[in-house]
Amino acid sequence: MDNKIGVLASLQAERSCFTQLQQHGVKVCQLVSWQPELWTEALAEKVSREAHETGIHITALWAGWSGPSAWNFSEGPLTLGLVPEAFRAQRVKELCRAGQFAKWLQVRAIITHLGFIPENMNDPAFPDVVAATRQVANHLQSLGLEFWFETGQETPITLLRLIRAVNTPNLGLNLDPANLILYGKANPIDALDIFGSLVRNIHTKDGLYPTDPLKLGQEVKVGEGRVRYPEFVRRLKEIGFKGEFIIEREITGAQQDRDIAATISYLKKLLART
Repeated sequence: MDNKIGVLASLQAERSCFTQLQQHGVKVCQLVSWQPELWTEALAEKVSREAHETGIHITALWAGWSGPSAWNFSEGPLTLGLVPEAFRAQRVKELCRAGQFAKWLQVRAIITHLGFIPENMNDPAFPDVVAATRQVANHLQSLGLEFWFETGQETPITLLRLIRAVNTPNLGLNLDPANLILYGKANPIDALDIFGSLVRNIHTKDGLYPTDPLKLGQEVKVGEGRVRYPEFVRRLKEIGFKGEFIIEREITGAQQDRDIAATISYLKKLLART
């Protein structure tokens, strides 16, 4: 099971990307970068060489984008992903550029947040978001790459609707079950009934539902929130999920390391008996 458990790793130009992974004794990661200026062939070669030397498997590149990003209910719809028209064209270019970097890295896919996808398919913005997503998906397909969407700002049925509308064969999901809770969008176990066949990777994270209509719910240590991991992992097995569990703890410092270590131990026990 050790090859199924990983941790997020931040792309670094001047030092190792994998120090934290090695400290925790894991060999799997998603590589994360919000800096398109770093996405060069030379850095890809450096990272690939280091991954090979350390035996680390990079499942995908989590690609961010330029411009503002407010992770809340008030400014989020205006700033996140490909939904805001003011930033859409630039972000399409950046995600396509991320695809070239991912190809140099020889990873399977890139991942991103698309933003607050319109729930109403008759919203005038919906076809424009579909078109922008398809543009990126087609470019990635030409590179032999998949395009995975991280769950969060949209209901499961809305995300499925967009995937059907984009209609390219290289689409999948990076399921963050905690995000469905933090944004008040769905119960992640029930969500698997809607889009379970599309799930490629899991962000192992936990959280509580929001109680303030302007703020997200609270992220907490895995096992202390509302994901209900034993049932969630059991359901994933039932639907045939074969991907990796990538631990994400959105705090910093010593407590983050303690929580990651505890989550690795928790996952190992859970996967062994599921």
